[in-house]
Formats: sequence, C-alpha cells, structure tokens
Amino acid sequence: MPALPPDRSIGVVVVTFNAADVITGCLDSLVGQTGAEPLITVIDNQSSDETVATVRCWADAQMRDGKALPFVEGPPGTIAATGLVLIHSGANRGFAGGVNLGLAALAAQPGIAHFWVLNPDAFADPDACGAILRAATDVPDYGIIGGRVQYADPPQNIQIDGGTLNRWTGVTGNINLGLPASQATMPDASRVDFVTGANLVVSRRFYDRVGPMREDYFLYYEEVDWAMCRGDMALILAPGFRVFHHAGTAIGSPTLERIASPFSFWFKYRSRMKFLARFHPVALPFAILYALAKAGQLMLKGARPQALALAAAVLGLPAPKSVRDRLSPEAARIAFGK
Repeated sequence: MPALPPDRSIGVVVVTFNAADVITGCLDSLVGQTGAEPLITVIDNQSSDETVATVRCWADAQMRDGKALPFVEGPPGTIAATGLVLIHSGANRGFAGGVNLGLAALAAQPGIAHFWVLNPDAFADPDACGAILRAATDVPDYGIIGGRVQYADPPQNIQIDGGTLNRWTGVTGNINLGLPASQATMPDASRVDFVTGANLVVSRRFYDRVGPMREDYFLYYEEVDWAMCRGDMALILAPGFRVFHHAGTAIGSPTLERIASPFSFWFKYRSRMKFLARFHPVALPFAILYALAKAGQLMLKGARPQALALAAAVLGLPAPKSVRDRLSPEAARIAFGK
C-alpha cells in the first residue's frame, strides 16, 4: 500500500523576542515531530540579539542536511503552505500582538485546523502533534487543548497541568506545580479554567468564532481572557501532549527558585486588573487590597523594586523607569497606549 501523506493540519505560532539562546531547541523539537508535519510560523518581535540570524542559520542547516524544509521570510502578511515562515513584526508588539500575526498567517491556509501557540523557550515531546490529533479526533468540536508543561531543567518537575482562576482576586494557579511528573496525574478538565499561553492549541472553529487574542494586555492574561470567551466549546487536556519549558528567559517570569522581575510584576498585575475590570468588575476593590497586601509582603522580604512595580500597576500609576527602559519607544507606545 502507498504511504499516507503526512498530516499537515497543525500550524504552530512561536513568538520570539531575544530568544537566540533557546529558539533552535524549540525548532528542532517541531521538525522532529512523529505524528504530523506542522507548519511553523515564527514571529520575531524586533529582537535586538541574534534571534533572526539564528533562525536563518538553523533553516539553512536543515537544507544542508538534506531535509526538505521550505523557508519563507518577510513582513506581516507573509504566508507559506509548508515548512518554516519567519515574519518580522516590525516592533515589540507584546505576546498577543505577535501571536495574532502568526494566527492570521496560519488562518490563510485552509488546511490548518489546529493552531498551536508555543513559547520559544520550550521544546516539545516528539509525540506532541500525535497527542493533539488524537485529542481532536476524540472531541472534534473542541475549543482549546492543553497538556502538561514541565520545567526544562532537571528534575523536570511540573510547571503546570492546567490553570485555575480566583475570580475575586484574579490570582491564577498552576495545577500540580512543582510535583514530580512521575507522581502526578493529569487533572479532570472540569477543574481547569484556562490553558497556559506557553503551550496551547485552539481549533479553527474557536478562532473563527472568538477571534484573535486581545492585544491591550501586552503581557499576561491573554490566554485567560481567551479561555473565558470560549462559550460552549470544550477545553480538554490531551494525554501525552507534553512540552518542556525553560520559563521566563525573556521577561523574568518566576520559577520555583527565582522571584519575578519588576518588569514581570508590573505587567502581570496591570493585566490582572484589566482582566477583572472586563469579566468581574465587582471584585476590583477586593483584588486591589489583596494585591497591595502582596506588595507589603514583598517589601518586608527586601524585594523593594518588585513591590513598587506591583503597587504602581495596581493603582494605575505609570510603570517604573526600570520597566519603561526595557522597551523601545515604539514598544512602549504599544504597551502603555501612549
């Protein structure tokens, strides 16, 4: 019997910003998939390091190694049917801004049925695409698919098996955080409020109905917002859908051993207040008091820059200079609306 053609129904969006040290591991894991041949769309948010050159060199090495991986590069609107697409966003548009450029490029391909958003500092298990396809076959009308995210560094304990949301504080939680993967079972999907933006899949039906991510958060809570808009479309967890995440390499997100950066604190708490104002405004007074108590705890622990960044975000004050200085003028205009 002739061999079946490879499955090309999965499109991957990878948003990069100064990811030269991690992007090749991500790309290697995507071309090494056994269950499908995903169309890879890398959106570079105007990196100032060697990210773009690294992607180009990686693509060139694939061709030298005899692997048929078409490579297309260009501005927003660039599309390709197979292989690797590198799109230059023209500015640091934030997480959702970059993701949305990739989603638009993938949506232009009618054969793409599953839109996979993956962080550049993550690498996927070889059977990740197979797990996505099996889950989609079991629940064809799904909206969102999640899986297990483990830390990339040994002992590779769990970072998240699905996210929870406290609607009064806006605080999100990571199910099974820090547990050994061998000792933790995946939760029932009914316990999960959202799937982390580091690794999630949405269906074409979801994208057509809900639309792209909201871009006014800039960082954090975009995926929580997305999940709240899914209506009757199922959120499911796919057995075997596993990735390994270095976590916080670009923006200083927290890990089990490291407190978040002031940059991370400011955007997380500003986005938290935006999210609650949209979905549960009655909770805002309580959430503000709760957050300010957290700022006080940080101050007592000696984390003064983080505490001040958090308080500024919650009170609607401008971002501290240390936060603003990390963004270019154009990125600051996008992030702060000025």
